[in-house]
Amino acid sequence: MLIATIGFVLAPLLASGFNGFVPDQFPIPQIDPAVQPAGYAFSIWGLIYVWLMISAVFGVVSRDDAPEWTAPRGPLLISLVAGVPWLAVAQASPFWASLLIWVMQIFAVRALLRTGQSDRLWLRTPVALYAGWLTAAGTVALGLMLAGHGILSETAAALLCLSLGLAIAVIVQSLRPDTPEYSGAVIWALVAVGVANYDPMNASILALVTVGIVALLAMAWRGMRHG
Repeated sequence: MLIATIGFVLAPLLASGFNGFVPDQFPIPQIDPAVQPAGYAFSIWGLIYVWLMISAVFGVVSRDDAPEWTAPRGPLLISLVAGVPWLAVAQASPFWASLLIWVMQIFAVRALLRTGQSDRLWLRTPVALYAGWLTAAGTVALGLMLAGHGILSETAAALLCLSLGLAIAVIVQSLRPDTPEYSGAVIWALVAVGVANYDPMNASILALVTVGIVALLAMAWRGMRHG
C-alpha cells in the first residue's frame, strides 16, 4: 500500500504539463464547460496527496495487521494503482481517462465503505476526501465526454452528470453518515462549479448546485449530530 501511495503521489511529476483536458481534445471543443469546477478547486489534490501519504506511512508503522485497516486496503490499492497512470492517459485520451477515473472512484468508495470506526483521522478521513473528490471528478469527466462528442448540449450534459454525481453522493453519505468528510469534498467541487457558472450566469446549473449543497450539508450535519 505504501509503494502504491508513493507512486500515486509522485505520478504528477511524470505529467507536469497537464492542466486539465484541453478544448481540442474533443470533436466539439469544450471551452469553459458548464460541468467543470473553477480552477482553484483542483488544489484539493494537495491535501489529498499529503493525507493519503501520512495514512499509508501510519498504516505500515502502526496498523500493519489491524483488521479495520486490512478491510479497505484491497479496493484502495486498486484505486491508487489505477490512478498512477491517469495523468499520462488523460494527455492522450479523454475517453480512456474518463473510464479510468470511474474505476478509481468505484474502488475508492468501496474502500471508504469498508473503513471502521477507529483511526478516523489516520484512515477514514483521507479515504473519504479522496472518494468524495473522485465522485465529483468522475461526473465532470462524463459531462465533458457527453458534451464534447455532441451527445448532449453543454448545459444538458452538466445537469445530467451533476445530478448523477449528487445521487451517488447521497447514497454514499447515507451509507456512511458518520463520515461527513466525504460530502465535504463533493461540496467543495459543487461550490466551484457554481463559481464557474456565475459569470456568465447559468441559472439552471446554479439552482442544481445550490440544492445539492444544501442536501449534502443537511446529511453531513445530521451525521455529525448522531455519531
